[in-house]
Amino acid sequence: MTYSIVDDVAGTVAALQRVLVPDLTANITPVAAHIADAIRAGNKILLMGNGGSAADAQHIAAELVGRYKIERRGLAAIALTTDSSVLTAWSNDYSYETVFSRQVEALARPGDIVWGISTSGNSVNVMRAFEAAQRVGATTFGLLGRTGGKLAAMSDLSVIIPLEQTDQIQSAHQIVYHAICAYLDHAFQSDDA
Repeated sequence: MTYSIVDDVAGTVAALQRVLVPDLTANITPVAAHIADAIRAGNKILLMGNGGSAADAQHIAAELVGRYKIERRGLAAIALTTDSSVLTAWSNDYSYETVFSRQVEALARPGDIVWGISTSGNSVNVMRAFEAAQRVGATTFGLLGRTGGKLAAMSDLSVIIPLEQTDQIQSAHQIVYHAICAYLDHAFQSDDA
């Protein structure tokens, strides 16, 4: 059987339609509203993930600090995947399993949102970060895949993409976080930019 780009794309689109419409989309609005409330209260968002999910964390932070589609004030969001000195020093001297939890310990405050992205739902370093978030009174949000893994039970808020293929989960994650970014754009549009 030869590979077909058309079949590959069509398969992903079909999978996304199956899981995103309409049931899962109903779960996104309450999460976005909770994040908006946290930002209004002066809190920030700390984002993390590994590999492609690390890139997604950085993408989300850029959309929130900058803007997504419309003009609005900058929103406090930090990707914990971007400080190479912290990442490499802590991983080298201590453990990659605690590379995010150490940053959460240092940066998170009660009411902040600690947003972990994991296609498996079982990323140990994200689990450790959620434990640290719970100790300081931050809210945990898991953007997860498959069954949600162990992170599902550790998440105060979650959106779980019930697919098996990592690339399809990542495509769905992008749709979910862009929807959240659009919600936040509109929620803060009337604020002074």
